[in-house]
This record gives sequence, C-alpha cells and structure tokens, in this order.
Amino acid sequence: MIAVQGHEGQQVAVLGLGRSGLATCAALAAGGATPLAWDESPEARANAEAAGLALHDLSSVDWSHVAALITSPGIPHLYPTPNGIIAKALAEGVPVDNDIGLFFRSFSTPSTMIFDQPPKVVAVTGSNGKSTTTALIHHILTAAGRPAQMAGNIGKGVLSIDPPGEGEVIVLELSSYQTELARALTPDIAVFTNLSPDHLDRHNGMGGYFAAKRRLFAEGGPDRAVIGVDEVEGLFLAGQLSQAAEDARVIRISSGQKLSGPGWNVFARKGFLSEYRRGKQVASIDLRPMQGLPGAHNHQNACAAYAVARSLGLAPRLIEDALASFTGLPHRSQLVAEAGGVRYINDSKATNADSAAQALQAFDRIRWIAGGLGKEGGITSLAPHLGRVTKAYLIGHSARDFALQLGETQHEISENMERAVAAAIAEAQPGDVVLLAPAAASFDQFPDFEKRGEAFIAAVRAGLSHA
Repeated sequence: MIAVQGHEGQQVAVLGLGRSGLATCAALAAGGATPLAWDESPEARANAEAAGLALHDLSSVDWSHVAALITSPGIPHLYPTPNGIIAKALAEGVPVDNDIGLFFRSFSTPSTMIFDQPPKVVAVTGSNGKSTTTALIHHILTAAGRPAQMAGNIGKGVLSIDPPGEGEVIVLELSSYQTELARALTPDIAVFTNLSPDHLDRHNGMGGYFAAKRRLFAEGGPDRAVIGVDEVEGLFLAGQLSQAAEDARVIRISSGQKLSGPGWNVFARKGFLSEYRRGKQVASIDLRPMQGLPGAHNHQNACAAYAVARSLGLAPRLIEDALASFTGLPHRSQLVAEAGGVRYINDSKATNADSAAQALQAFDRIRWIAGGLGKEGGITSLAPHLGRVTKAYLIGHSARDFALQLGETQHEISENMERAVAAAIAEAQPGDVVLLAPAAASFDQFPDFEKRGEAFIAAVRAGLSHA
C-alpha cells in the first residue's frame, strides 16, 4: 500500500466506495488521515460496512472540517452535470482530487530517495490500446528481469501497490476521467496512444476530451513523452512538447506510416517495427509472427511499448523476445478457440466504432458479432471495412439500428449472444474468423465488457462441444 502523504491529522472525504475508493480509504488511514467514506449506492455502502469501514453521509457533512474530497473516476464533477456532493464541496472551497492525484503526491518518500536507481512511473493514456500497451510494457520489463508493478485502470488500484523498490517501474493505465481531475501528475514517462471520439458527454465534446488527456503531458511534465501521431491531436501534442525537430525527449510513434525527420521515431509498416534516430534506422522487428499482437492497432501498441522500453535502457533484442512471448489480454483480440480451420476471437473491449474498426482490419473473412448499447453515430463509420465481413450477427439494444447501417452486408438479428455464436459456428467455413467486436457498450445485456466477453467464450465452448 502507498500511504497517503500530506493529510496527517486531517479529515478527508471519500466519495465512491468501489475498488479505488476502498483502497483510498485504507491509504489515507495508513498516512494518518481520517477518511469520511460515502457512496450513494446502498449496495456499495453495505459492502464497505462489511469490510469494517465507518460511513459518513457526505450530503450533511460539515465541510469546514474537511481538508479535501477524493472522488472515484466514474462520478461526474463537471459535465454533463456535477454530482451534488462534489458541487457542494467546490462551493465550500474544498479541494477535489482523486486517487491518482494522491498517488503522485505520495509516491516519492525519503525512503525512495536513498536508492541508487530511484523507482520510475510510466503513465499510459489515449482512447484505444491503453490496457494492452500498459500490460505489454509491464510484460517486457518483467521478461527482461526489471522489477515492475502494473496498476491504475488495469490491475490494482494505484494506492494498493507495494511501496516501490530499487529501480522498480510502476506502469499505470490512466483514463481521461482520471487525468482530468488529478491535482498532481508527475510521471517520468508518459504515453499518448491515439484519440477517437469517446466519453464526449463527460468532457463536453472532443476538445474537452483531448484537454483531459493533454493534462498528463502539459501539467505532468514527463522527462520523456511517447506520442502517437496518427491523428492531428497527437501531432499537435508532439509539436507542443518538442523544443526542436531533433528533440529526443519526444518519441513519435505510428502504425501505417513511415516517420521521417531528425528526431526519435518508432513506427510499424507492413508488419515491421522500425526505430529511427537522427534519420537513421537503428533497429527493426518483424511483428507478423507474433500471435499476441494481431493487426495494425496492436502494432501501434507494440511501437509505444518498445519506445518506453528503449527509454528505460532495454536493448532491442530483449524487447523483441518479450514481444514474441506476449499472449495478449482477455477481451482484446483474444484467441479463445480454433477448430475446423475457424478462429474465434474475443474483442469485447471494442466498445466503440473506432476500436471495432481496428479489430475488423486485423482479419479477413469475418463472421462479425456486433451490437449492444450503441453510441452516437452507430457503425456508419465502419462502411470502409465491411468488405471483410462475410456476415454480421447482431445482438442487443442496437441490433436493428446497426442492421440499417450495414448496407449490402449479409446479416441477421440474433438478439442475444448464445444465438449469435450458435449461428456463426453453424455457418462458418475453414479460414473464417468468428469475431466479437461489438462497437457498442455492454450495459443493455451485461454489467460490463468483461462479462460480455465471458459470455462469448462460454457460448463458443458450448457450441464447439456439440458441433
């Protein structure tokens, strides 16, 4: 656990008692603060009480005795409408923070300063690929024998990790919800993968969404920034952070285009990752045989992880060996079965059209399972990729809306996962890929994308056992 610094002897309100909220209460107490814990969900309050946590109704607290309010990332503090308790705290002049801010202000302690190699923090943000990139960096470090922990939006909550040791690297996945509010952001290396429309209601549009991501770099001041430049926002951010074209503090990465110029560039084209410095190639890796990294979007993730590993002093050969042994993450281009020449791929994390587009581009002859709680724009942007789809099997709330947007692509309304998988198994031919890439949220039929992915896996296994 990371004991929170700076609130000794103070009362600190904690709103939201999920994983991060409970960890925050424990870390505050470990640092000598008194947490005032509350959640607006009766179920969450019951779970907290069962864990031995005392509750304090923040709707009636005396804010004059509260040093700060720490809120969980899922609770809106600005758009579309501020949560009432957060609005009250702000009106009373009480600072509002989150566990990420507490982590960064508490990470460096006198004990970490005595190391010959102080621990470092790598923070990864972006729209798509954050989880895979974070896990891939952690995997590379571990495979190379470097001590590392993974936390944030993946793995443990940031305050639940063990105190870092000599030369250890903490790899964090950070969402826009987390970067937008954190009062302290001081990573040693920060990564921006890409940007596509998502969470726009929470950030009041693309400008607010980009601004939330940008804080990690503009206010975080990392020693090195790894920036995906395949969108205009990444190009703009890289330009803002660079003092000159050859500034090696910024590593530009891309999937699909060759990057030129005198700076430090890492890019993937036609399945090959290349590293260039001062206009000269210094390393190359063939990504094509790497089963855990299929498709251009995973090649971008590999470029980002490679750039971080090189920044930490790892040799290209060590990185290549680690990339080859990476098996991928559950629910992200996850190969769950192969039978009769047909592959079954679980990409339940493809919760928007952009991430579904990346999945569709990674395979040919696709029997595509899609649908759920659709987002603004539906799947109209996927029209250029539908030539890869042999047939679509549509499920959930948006099934009929998606059907209207498929044009001439063969499809059926399957309604639920079991029927969709059963139909795809029955109709699949050798060489086909049965792909779950919903392009929609899961909340119409499942509590989260993980449960949706698990339902797909279960249906595949059941169907193949009876095939």
